[in-house]
Amino acid sequence: MDRLGRMLDMRRLRLLREVQLRGTLAGVAEALAFSPSSVSQQLAQLEREAGVKLLQKSGRRVQLTPQGELLAARAAELLDGLERAEAELATSLDAVIGTVRLAVFQSAAHAVIPEALSLLRVEHPQLRVEIVEREPEAGLFDLAARDFDLVLAEQYPGHTRPHLPDLDREFLATDALRLAVPTASAISTLTDATDLPFVMEPEGTVARLWSTQLCRAAGFEPDVRFETADLIAHIRLIESGNAVGMLPDLVWAGREPALRLVDLPGTPARTVFTSARRVSAARPAVTAVRSALARATGFLVAD
Repeated sequence: MDRLGRMLDMRRLRLLREVQLRGTLAGVAEALAFSPSSVSQQLAQLEREAGVKLLQKSGRRVQLTPQGELLAARAAELLDGLERAEAELATSLDAVIGTVRLAVFQSAAHAVIPEALSLLRVEHPQLRVEIVEREPEAGLFDLAARDFDLVLAEQYPGHTRPHLPDLDREFLATDALRLAVPTASAISTLTDATDLPFVMEPEGTVARLWSTQLCRAAGFEPDVRFETADLIAHIRLIESGNAVGMLPDLVWAGREPALRLVDLPGTPARTVFTSARRVSAARPAVTAVRSALARATGFLVAD
């Protein structure tokens, strides 16, 4: 029994589960703020306690042996059980307390988060919300790995995101996408912008791919002279007459746009949603943050 007790040391089992998810000791170390040597030592100790080989090298990555896969799967179940117990304990309390780690995409950080935090400060003063900006793909992965408790994400039309079985998905709003042009511009359609300079998000992002495909469908290759993930920079470049670009309604946060907006072919819109781990989705702190986010995006629903 003593040996079995050591095998089920949750700290080392968590490390094994992280290796299963991330594939490298360096990735595990970075995610958990450990040194790679510490991760390696703890996993070696877990192997000694288990009495079987759990890991094997595969180039620069680390693979789990069949026994390692089995133990990592059981570790995930144990971690889920602990998280479920914490959620049930929190539900028994009168006040909403604790910490919610929230990952958000950039335009939501500007437009939605300030209002949501103001609501939470009044309604649940004992609740702490920690926010990190993440691209949705990375945020959803990190949520599944327990780096976050909740993710605010978006999905562009024609592009799907993987549905991870451990995560739920709760619709928040439909966010219209439009061509933004300087106020004095005479542009009335996307094809009118054929010869104009564009500002777009960086190569490799879903927003860039979607924008480029829309221009190609309209019969031209966009002249992307400015590339930045900062949507405030997009607005400034368009405002000053140096570019045109495609912006979501979310960036205006219900305020009057500072630019002229032109409808795009097919009136496209992206979907804004939240995602949480199913085992902790009922935790009062998570439901409180979701409620505040829903109200903060109400201006989009109303449109």
